[in-house]
Amino acid sequence: MSASIIDGKAAAQALRDRLAIEVSRIDAEHSWVPGLAVVLVGEDPASQVYVRNKGKQTAEAGMRSFEHKLPASTSERELLDLVESLNRDDAVNGILVQLPLPEHIDAQLVIETIDPAKDVDGFHPMNTGALSNGDPTALVPCTPLGCLMMLREQFPEGIAGLNAVVVGRSNIVGKPMAQLLIAESCTVTVAHSKTRDLPALCRTADILVAAVGRPEMVRGDWVKEGAVVIDVGINRVQLEGQEKARLVGDVAFAEAAERAKAITPVPGGVGPMTIACLLRNTVVAACRQHRVVCELG
Repeated sequence: MSASIIDGKAAAQALRDRLAIEVSRIDAEHSWVPGLAVVLVGEDPASQVYVRNKGKQTAEAGMRSFEHKLPASTSERELLDLVESLNRDDAVNGILVQLPLPEHIDAQLVIETIDPAKDVDGFHPMNTGALSNGDPTALVPCTPLGCLMMLREQFPEGIAGLNAVVVGRSNIVGKPMAQLLIAESCTVTVAHSKTRDLPALCRTADILVAAVGRPEMVRGDWVKEGAVVIDVGINRVQLEGQEKARLVGDVAFAEAAERAKAITPVPGGVGPMTIACLLRNTVVAACRQHRVVCELG
């Protein structure tokens, strides 16, 4: 295995350390701290773990955490009323409604009800539109933002002019990832299920981002020698003869690591950066709402 492993846990810890310093400075100079409200509807086990981790890391950064856990029977109107009340609450600077929502609730309507200035998930149409227009004030979805931060660490000289291929075109990762790379002056191709000769296209990429949701779809011989590979996928697979399922990414890790310059593992790669970037977005949003300078850079 020749590739260096991109340590998402270490990168996330470094970002959280910077956030804690910034929150402490804000508190000392302005006597308030950022507040993040997380809303969970239902009892999806993975969402419960995710929400619990968000609350823990929010508190560790010195921020205020507001958790709203609602039963799966909560009506759409009740959820919208809660979101609207959080929009009006000055102590809440960021709002995240955990997805997926129960089927009887229109997730897009809920997202559009969140105040764009508090939309720390970056899913509101005003933020997605601002991102596509190259507006640097857009609140950016957390996973692609974390991917970009890790990519910058791998290319100290910058990524302008590099060829980037994003496999996957979701609104959550693929599309915003492409927009972020375009803003960095990469030459970007978004690939998907109908792309012709996907392996050959991937082999043109200096930066290859896999966010398609299919276990180990991207094989080692799809990777250009010396490319940096960011694997966003988190898939549970049950191997024959093994009692426990294991987590794998969208990239065949061992194969790709033979050709790549650097690669993110699964788990321990992109995942930890997602929550850290959520906290980062909350601090940035809070500073804008209070019209104070944010020193995160």
